[in-house]
Amino acid sequence: MNDDKLCNSKPLIAIPTGDPAGIGPEITVKSLAGHELDNLARCVVIGDLQVMQRAVTITQADITINVISSPEQGQYEPDKLNLIDMDNISLDQYKVGEVSAVCGRAAYQYIEKSIELANGGLVDAVATTPINKESLQAGHVPYIGHTEIFAELTGTPDPLTMFEVAGMRVFFLSRHVSLRQACDLVTRERIVATAHRCFAALKRLGISEGRMAIAGLNPHSGEHGLFGSEEVDHVIPAVLQLQNEGYPVEGPIGADSVFNLALEGKYHSVLSLYHDQGHIATKTYDFYRTIAITNGLPFLRTSVDHGTAFDLAGKGIASAVSMVEAIKLAAKYAPFFRS
Repeated sequence: MNDDKLCNSKPLIAIPTGDPAGIGPEITVKSLAGHELDNLARCVVIGDLQVMQRAVTITQADITINVISSPEQGQYEPDKLNLIDMDNISLDQYKVGEVSAVCGRAAYQYIEKSIELANGGLVDAVATTPINKESLQAGHVPYIGHTEIFAELTGTPDPLTMFEVAGMRVFFLSRHVSLRQACDLVTRERIVATAHRCFAALKRLGISEGRMAIAGLNPHSGEHGLFGSEEVDHVIPAVLQLQNEGYPVEGPIGADSVFNLALEGKYHSVLSLYHDQGHIATKTYDFYRTIAITNGLPFLRTSVDHGTAFDLAGKGIASAVSMVEAIKLAAKYAPFFRS
């Protein structure tokens, strides 16, 4: 295979650079200035030329910015950053490390452009950098975060989040609700319906072998109702129904051991019964390499799982490990989304 064919076989990943006042531009530059991704992916950055030039200066990266208007114009070679310049912000309009309406609007427009490219089949996947919810609100962007933006702009009513770290995949029965409400959402019907969606998502990612573990909610999964009846009333009936339907599931498995068992390879995935149950497990194991995948979209979207880190922005010291891992995961799974 010649070099051109080899280059074109690598997945094409769109990277919206996130909030200009945060670390998104810097970690994007650092990721592409290193050579870890050279043989894995081609990347198209969506952002602002002034912002990215400053990020190159701040990080002292040995990389050249190549301004393009569409992905096919990119020069996909080491030490090149192919940028679609949205030209939607000036450096004198905001301060690095501070909430800003103009930055919220700009970040939204970068995401919007990346979705346009993915929906049009011009890129294989999107790997997102951090945005700031307060900046979005200040900029009158009518969405609370990335997932809601992607859901609306792709017509996806209820995207399904999955975390992956070290081969462990974790889904969530509920997301941003109170712990009290999360407990109320642990019902047989919801577990069964969510598990159906999880298996469909895994199949889309090319994963068909292995078993899913359903985590317990209460300590030691309630000890047969001694302290908490959710497992007896809802989790066990859900597991039995799924097994009768032919799904390879086990549970409830105590939350103090289920994630370690998944890391050891006993399970290909875990259904966490509330937000922090799975977040704590994955991020404690490896905070920077825990990557989010948004399932259910018409294309693949991965994301770093940290914020804009305003306290680090502009200093050139933010770690790019999570961004590199997000791009790697996008490149890993993108081929399964090609028609």
